[in-house]
Amino acid sequence: MTIAQILQAALIVFAIGLSLFCFTLARRLRKLNDLETGLGGAIAVMTSEISRLEKSILLAKGEALTATRSLSDEIERAKEERAFWTLQKKFSESSPVRPARLQRRRRREGIGQDA
Repeated sequence: MTIAQILQAALIVFAIGLSLFCFTLARRLRKLNDLETGLGGAIAVMTSEISRLEKSILLAKGEALTATRSLSDEIERAKEERAFWTLQKKFSESSPVRPARLQRRRRREGIGQDA
């Protein structure tokens, strides 16, 4: 046997081993990508959950922005009310105080007239 024949035999054995490895790898990949039981199914479920969560996040973000705007409007309205009442208080403090009206006492009939 010459070296060329030994190399060809080694090449054939290596090719057979490599083809067995590729066959085993292809079978495992098919099982892995199965949409019902394998990793492919898990990826499909996660993809649908991610899209559902993204929609929920966008909805929550929209509601939060609406609530923020509403709260901002209420704060501005409260500030205006406070300024109004502060101004009212200043006006009421600066206006002159009117003296209280004195009322005459009525004499009770029959008391003190006998004497």
